[in-house]
Amino acid sequence: MRLTMLFIAAFCLGLSSESAALHKGLACGSCHVQGGAASDPAAASGRAAGCIGCHSGHDRIFDHAMTTRSGEKTFVERSYAKVDSGFWEKNCTSCHVGGCLDCHGTRDGIAKPSVAVCQRCHKGYFTGWDYSGRAPREDNMRYQRGIAVNGETFLKMLPDVHYSSGMTCGTCHSMNSLAEGKTSSKTCRDCHKPDRKVIEHRITAHMERLECYACHSAWGAQEYGTFFLRFRDQRMKEDFDLKPGSSAEYLRSAYLKKQDAPPLGINSRARVSPIRPMFIAYYTDIMTARNNGPENILLTAEWRAYFPHTVQRGSVTCEGCHDNPARFLLEPESMRVYNLKKDGMGLESFWLQKGQRVINGSFMELARYQRMSGKSPTYKKAYLEKWKIFLNRVEDSSRH
Repeated sequence: MRLTMLFIAAFCLGLSSESAALHKGLACGSCHVQGGAASDPAAASGRAAGCIGCHSGHDRIFDHAMTTRSGEKTFVERSYAKVDSGFWEKNCTSCHVGGCLDCHGTRDGIAKPSVAVCQRCHKGYFTGWDYSGRAPREDNMRYQRGIAVNGETFLKMLPDVHYSSGMTCGTCHSMNSLAEGKTSSKTCRDCHKPDRKVIEHRITAHMERLECYACHSAWGAQEYGTFFLRFRDQRMKEDFDLKPGSSAEYLRSAYLKKQDAPPLGINSRARVSPIRPMFIAYYTDIMTARNNGPENILLTAEWRAYFPHTVQRGSVTCEGCHDNPARFLLEPESMRVYNLKKDGMGLESFWLQKGQRVINGSFMELARYQRMSGKSPTYKKAYLEKWKIFLNRVEDSSRH
């Protein structure tokens, strides 16, 4: 007990200046209200009993996706759990919220979480890394090189302009919004007023039917074909030079990874939005496959509308959306490069809607895409005006 009290005293003395300001004058009992001095006042198991006395209502965060991970669990239930009922426990339990200090605890005390703290969990293929200009590398060990953060190497990409200006995640994702189960506390137009001098902003359909980040997201990490290879005999892993994961029984790999402009679909607000695979899931039991059994079993092909945190001031050109059917998963056969059927992948194409779905929205219908890509007089006028701007900029720069 004496050692516990000494630890608590050392913890209190070691508070950062910000933490001291936030908790100045609080006695130990203000937080350690239950279970004695050795209890964790911020634990999810006690619904942060020592925190909510001041931070009323914030314990509701334990009821929502960031803690329950309900979306990920239900995905596993309708995919990998079909072939392995223990898949979640083997592969998906390394990151979960156990209490307030997971995000607010530092070596110096208690503080508001920095971007780096958020990215301890919001990393890799999930939204988070992209904000600071990182993208997942290929899974083979030969690509695990270069700069590493928290033991993970990554591709260096263009960071979001908000990150470059010093904005933290909490600027748009407040504690109140997280406690209410919302994805954010602000929208783009809470801070930005569309400039009518910009050609794209003068088009009514753009302003009423598109999310701002449908045009202003410079890139998005995309993973096409997520493979989980199951090894019942650990010796068989020696032939696979893949990055090890949290499970001794599985290795993960991907058919293709991209970091260009993300495909577009319709989100739950009925607006055009970036989408990406979450996930096109395949399963192979190596032991069975070696005995001429099935491999690369397609369990589900699901996409999700999302917000790539890769915002830039500029946007794609007109052709980035118009006359670009593959970006809406309407790829014609004449444009096809990958022949998935011949590879035994169960789909005709990753960029064809057939056999796939958006779980929090929908794909754009062919008829709507065809209307959008029609060359109306208004479109032609705006197109020419846009190219005149480009040409004038080139001429101006050539004079110097």
